[in-house]
Amino acid sequence: MGEAVGRTIEQVRALVGWVGAGRKLTQTGRVTLADARALVEILDTGDRMDPVIGDRTFETKSSEELYHLTLLVEWAKAARLLRTAGGRLLPVKKNAKLLDRPDELRRALFAALPHIGPAVTVSGWLESLFAHEYDRGLRALLQRLYAATTPVPLSDLQEVVWQAVSPLYVLDDLSPDRLRHLRTANDHDIQRVLKALASLGTIRVAGESAELTADGRTETARMRGEPEPGDAVLQILVELADVDSPRVWRRLLVPAAISLDRLHSVIQDAMGWQSCHMHAFTIDGVQYGRPGGELGFRDERTATLAALLEPGTHFVYTYDFGDSWEHLITVERFETASAGLHYPHCMDGAGACPPEDCGGAPGYSDLKVILADPAHEEHHAMLAWLGLRSATEFAPGRFTPDEANARLLHLTAP
Repeated sequence: MGEAVGRTIEQVRALVGWVGAGRKLTQTGRVTLADARALVEILDTGDRMDPVIGDRTFETKSSEELYHLTLLVEWAKAARLLRTAGGRLLPVKKNAKLLDRPDELRRALFAALPHIGPAVTVSGWLESLFAHEYDRGLRALLQRLYAATTPVPLSDLQEVVWQAVSPLYVLDDLSPDRLRHLRTANDHDIQRVLKALASLGTIRVAGESAELTADGRTETARMRGEPEPGDAVLQILVELADVDSPRVWRRLLVPAAISLDRLHSVIQDAMGWQSCHMHAFTIDGVQYGRPGGELGFRDERTATLAALLEPGTHFVYTYDFGDSWEHLITVERFETASAGLHYPHCMDGAGACPPEDCGGAPGYSDLKVILADPAHEEHHAMLAWLGLRSATEFAPGRFTPDEANARLLHLTAP
């Protein structure tokens, strides 16, 4: 095990042990107040029963008021270590073995993180946007930590989560005070999530920054769908059809078990597209894409690359049915994943991605001719359309694998 056993792991073990053969719950499905009083001591949750504030004592009326205890119970349920049935809290017997396997227990609890939003984000009188968009915010938070090679300032993490969740809401009409309170509520919930991650042993918080531990990095990679060392990966060649001077191609390593909808996102980032249009895969005459609609695609989410193809076979990925960018994809060979390498990974490539909506391969060819000729009647109009000050900024041959890998590293978890 890469890190010391986290406090949460020890508390969950003790909680499941206390539940034993089962414990009665209240009519609302909560731990009874009498049991809560015992658990606060047994688990050392830090919750305060009947807190005294100033000269007043506020009676605890429900275990729901005990934040840390409630979080532990809901977390254990989300990890399928406990369940509720018939008004009782019961152990999940088939998962009892995890209690003696710290690494697997941590894995189960980490995998349950997306499902404990209501328990971990408790903002108070003003709910945060993070609480409403917990899954999106959590993945943005973990992604920022995962992409970093040094500790990340807490202020950066707060901004990343805010930028992930706030565009989903219209905030322009809010007063400065209201917006400030909303940001503060958001930051408080981020702090709670960071404390939960630290207690699990998956991040390390020092001062005003945080970083993933070795275990945290492993679990985040697993959540992202990355293969583990020794797992099968496929080397594929992606080449843009009918585009030359220069050719545009990428050589990629992807998990063999990658689904086609995930492969779509990988190709978009590796090439440099912006995922603004529809797409489809054509394999052995069958088209796979997003289900629904009138096109009758097979569901790309249920199709995996290794199950459909063998080394040496080819298929087509089409992006933007108007411009019809066809990508010829060759499955070159099987490999095994190496430790220390992020997947998907761009090994090599050439040629910049064409601009979106430029008219497909013929339009791109015309665009290059126009930009190469300052006297062309459309030269300045095309510069303005591309947002360029001069044609020297247009570089069809510019590409580095590092740029593609930076995008792939920020690819969100499936």
